[in-house]
Amino acid sequence: MTDNDQKELGSTLWKIADDLRGAMNADDFRDYMLSFLFLRYLSDNYEAAAQKELGSDYPKLEAGDKRAPLSVWYAANTADTAEFEKQMRRKVHYVIEPAHLWSSIAEQARTQSDELLHTLQQGFKYIENHSFESTFGGLFSEINLDSEKLGKNYQQRNDKLCTIISKIAEGIAKFSTNSDVLGDAYEYLIGQFAAGSGKKAGEFYTPQQVSTILSEIVTLDSQDPSTGKKKKLDKVLDFACGSGSLLLNVRKHIGPHGIGKIYGQESNITTYNLARMNMLLHGVKDTEFEIHHGDSLLNDWDVLSEMNPAKKMEFDAIVANPPFSYRWEPSEALSEDFRFKSYGLAPKSAADFAFLLHGFHFLGKEGTMAIILPHGVLFRGGAEERIRSKLLKDGNIDTVIGLPANLFFSTGIPVCILVLKKCKKPDDVLFINASEHFEKGKRQNRLLPEYIHKIVQTYQYREEIARYSRRVTMEEIEKNDFNLNISRYISTVTAEAEIDLQEVNARLVDVQQQITRTAQAHNQFLQELGIPLLPVE
Repeated sequence: MTDNDQKELGSTLWKIADDLRGAMNADDFRDYMLSFLFLRYLSDNYEAAAQKELGSDYPKLEAGDKRAPLSVWYAANTADTAEFEKQMRRKVHYVIEPAHLWSSIAEQARTQSDELLHTLQQGFKYIENHSFESTFGGLFSEINLDSEKLGKNYQQRNDKLCTIISKIAEGIAKFSTNSDVLGDAYEYLIGQFAAGSGKKAGEFYTPQQVSTILSEIVTLDSQDPSTGKKKKLDKVLDFACGSGSLLLNVRKHIGPHGIGKIYGQESNITTYNLARMNMLLHGVKDTEFEIHHGDSLLNDWDVLSEMNPAKKMEFDAIVANPPFSYRWEPSEALSEDFRFKSYGLAPKSAADFAFLLHGFHFLGKEGTMAIILPHGVLFRGGAEERIRSKLLKDGNIDTVIGLPANLFFSTGIPVCILVLKKCKKPDDVLFINASEHFEKGKRQNRLLPEYIHKIVQTYQYREEIARYSRRVTMEEIEKNDFNLNISRYISTVTAEAEIDLQEVNARLVDVQQQITRTAQAHNQFLQELGIPLLPVE
């Protein structure tokens, strides 16, 4: 499938969403739209695997027969279904009952079946509790099929769902059903919904261009990035994972078999469900990822709460785009927390360093962490200055990258990427000022591929480029009181060209002589006409 086809699929789905949501706001409708796209992917993937498993026994239906072939096979082979489902769980890691397949649901919608709503409710419960070896409880909890936004009574809601599903089925029928294509469409829709959500989009969406920078950085060798990409990452973490797109971007850059296991944490229940769907829709098996619903600042995830240093979880790569300058309430107990004890607590007004220290604690000795933060972390004083100073003195801050303003849906402010390591070799900090390298857009600015490549290459080879990047010694940083404000170290001002005063003076004398000659000629005409003359110097 070409890029144009993928864009067309995304545009088709967005137009359907825009046309059908009616009085429902974009955030509410997003959950329905993305859930149905998710069901479509699961069903198509399952049916393709079933056809391969059953071979010649897979039913061949006559033209015009709209039933799901699997429903025909189930009806004729009731004694064999348990063994078949056992095989499917082993091969594709999940099972969907024939009645809950997208083809069955779409047919009910096309024929305006009064049972569609009941079928969807049963199907969603089955997928949450029985489809996978791991239970995905609450996966569809944000989709209220009994919502009055769909209709005032059962029949109205059923009719509305028939319309929505029929339109989606028609809209995507001509497009490929593989995970890359539907995954891209899913990401496209998340981006479109994010654009319509304004500041709320910061809860779940990191622009792909920024995501790509972080992904390429953490997949490079941490000891010596110039040697290229790592072959494998055992564990990857995003502790504020939103819809999971940043984790999936890391997986894309290292390769689908290059990550042992993906870990994500998300406090927003809607976004947490989006992330789990997004993983499965991109072909990540349920055994290959773990997404936790909880608060990273409180560290309420059992796998990360181990206090014994010998047993704590460590990650080869950590990426994050936590909420900027989030107000939090650090308790007395948190000051003794193993993540913060050596550094002190971030101020109530901005949890930026609390998020950073949370992730950094779990970074492996040869791992790389890349985190998106507001510029304030680079220069604010007080508790933040103490945390920043210790990280610098301990040699943990490797690179500071300044990005252009207005890249995010949630804020127009410029942000930075901090790259941290526990294995940093160079005794300096690399500063990259990419703030002036962007393409201006109507709503958001964009980083073109060449700008992304320049940032990553400059990081990889630790290049120094005039007015763009510079390696700064710790001595200089200490003289600046550990202030990391990029403008202190890289000036983007272009030196003015030297002026040759003699040349300028000669030009002025010549201009003055021309004025005198012209005025004299002009006065001759005035004299002939009897008009008062102009004064001539």
